[in-house]
Amino acid sequence: MVMKTQKKLSITNFDYIRLKNMISEYSKRNKTNVNLEDLLGEIERAQKVDSTKIPANVVTMNSIIEIRNLNELDFDEFQLVFPEESNSSERKISILAPIATACLGYKVGDIIQWNVPHGVQQFQITDVKYQPEANGHFHL
Repeated sequence: MVMKTQKKLSITNFDYIRLKNMISEYSKRNKTNVNLEDLLGEIERAQKVDSTKIPANVVTMNSIIEIRNLNELDFDEFQLVFPEESNSSERKISILAPIATACLGYKVGDIIQWNVPHGVQQFQITDVKYQPEANGHFHL
């Protein structure tokens, strides 16, 4: 389960449509994933923005981001991808993973709380190393 402060959250219209379709397909195939409801809640409350207008410091689908665990001061870098593209050896994390859902739509500097088995961890988004929209890659 993801626990976050209710900060302003922005996603592109394109990501919103693709994520809604993915959630719908999972539901039709009766695939259950506890994070689907969290993801749906996040994208529904997010401000939808045209892909050409999303700020470059906001985490979008296919972004490569760096986060810092504030409890342990460790840094981690990964790319948010759709489930079929996930690959842990390539650091491609499915949007259905709680940490990916937690980061989507937030910006550099935002702090996210993530509920893990041994308690709540706090993460800060420290960098968006690559964002498709900022690089003119609107089809990703």
